[in-house]
Amino acid sequence: MNYNSQEFQDELTRIITNALREDVGDGDHSSLSCIPSTATGKARLLVKDNGVIAGLAFAKAVFQQVDPDLQVEFLMKDGDTVKYGDEAFYVSGSSQSILKAERLVLNAMQRMSAIATKTRKFVDVLKGTNTKILDTRKTTPGIRALEKWAVDIGGGVNHRFGLYDMIMLKDNHIDFAGGVVEAIEKTKQYLKDTQKDLKIIVEARSLEEIEKILSVDGVYRILIDNFNYENTKKAVALIGDKCLTESSGGITLDTAKNYADCGVDFISSGSLTHSVYNMDLSLKAMHE
Repeated sequence: MNYNSQEFQDELTRIITNALREDVGDGDHSSLSCIPSTATGKARLLVKDNGVIAGLAFAKAVFQQVDPDLQVEFLMKDGDTVKYGDEAFYVSGSSQSILKAERLVLNAMQRMSAIATKTRKFVDVLKGTNTKILDTRKTTPGIRALEKWAVDIGGGVNHRFGLYDMIMLKDNHIDFAGGVVEAIEKTKQYLKDTQKDLKIIVEARSLEEIEKILSVDGVYRILIDNFNYENTKKAVALIGDKCLTESSGGITLDTAKNYADCGVDFISSGSLTHSVYNMDLSLKAMHE
């Protein structure tokens, strides 16, 4: 995904519109009841944790969509390392608008920062190897774009964005198709018939299955799923430079380096997006 593309900007607009619909409904009555519409103010984003900040550009998009007159002054950029007590930005303008945007900005930035922080830990563990960390489709429904963006900010690499932009033949596809060779051949014919240019990734459950995959041309990457270190090394040697390799299946920060040392090109981890603790951030009014 090109994060500067119009396609991505349109997706952000959809996410923000839906989130505001969910949160604001027919109005922020807490603010409408006690804060004059003409009141202006200033607030700061306070970091109350250590890690990697992510979601600053998204926060700006939220503020602009809520109220184009809001002014944001950034003190850091996405991907910066932060510590407790740091200030990330100031936002000033209509007090009602700031409060309307507050929860969406915080919810998104807390989660994005947690994902970026965890991703950076994997990136640091894999330093010195040729292996890159990939995310998965195990994301929160409706905000995948934000979570994938956070992985990118943290230094990771995005896997496919959905079912539409890459073909991934997993165990169920293979079993339903009658075998791995059959699944690949049917897929290649489908791509030819539909004139689609999509990369093919195939999951392998054994060294024997890898040999079958290698007997067919056209596979971009083999997913070496739930292999131990010894068999992963054997798989990498067997595949050679015929296609790219990816290890997956419960790989943690503690085991990632060992899999990288087996020579795989990628490691994928669903935990980047499905098992994180939100970074503690708060938006605090400033009294001038």
